Formats: sequence, structure tokens, C-alpha cells
Amino acid sequence: MSPRRNRPRGGEQSVGRDGADRFGLERTEDWQGEEWVVRQISGGAATKHYRCPGCDQGIPPGVPHVVAWQQHSGADDRRHWHKACWNARDRRSAKLQRSRNAPKY
Repeated sequence: MSPRRNRPRGGEQSVGRDGADRFGLERTEDWQGEEWVVRQISGGAATKHYRCPGCDQGIPPGVPHVVAWQQHSGADDRRHWHKACWNARDRRSAKLQRSRNAPKY
């Protein structure tokens, strides 16, 4: 018996997996009187290390999280949050200071 082929053959098109599916759907939320664009990032799409502004802790690669930015701002203003920190953003400050020994990524 031959082993199972997991990859599509050369001429076949893969179905259903494009960039929009990988990064999730965007939605808008109202927070502090401003519109925010929020996108869920899956663990497979999280390939870099980020720092959450809610808890000032690192988000390692492979961890699902939330990316949020103000609707009328550019891509440079995107912030990567833990899901729990984004849900608790009214109780957390985005201006926490890192401790002296914390790594600076």
C-alpha cells in the first residue's frame, strides 16, 4: 500500500486556505468613544514575538491573540493583545511601565 499524499498534486488548486482565512475576520468595536478594528490571530498565523500593552508581557510565536488598531490610523499603530487583556482593557492601562529586569522586545 502506498503512503497517503498530504499535499495537492502539481496541477490541482488548494481549496479554502487563503490569506484572509489564515488571519481571521476583522470587526469593529467602540472603545473610549473611538472605533477600533479588531482581528483574531490564530496560533498558526502568529509567527513573531509581540508585547501586550495590557499586561506588558510577551506574546510568543504560536499563541493566538488579538490585533487592534484605531479605524482611522495606519498599520504602524496596530497593537497585539492577549485575548484576556483585550477583553479586560477597561480595567487595564495601556501605559504600564516595564520593570527594570523585563526583556525589551
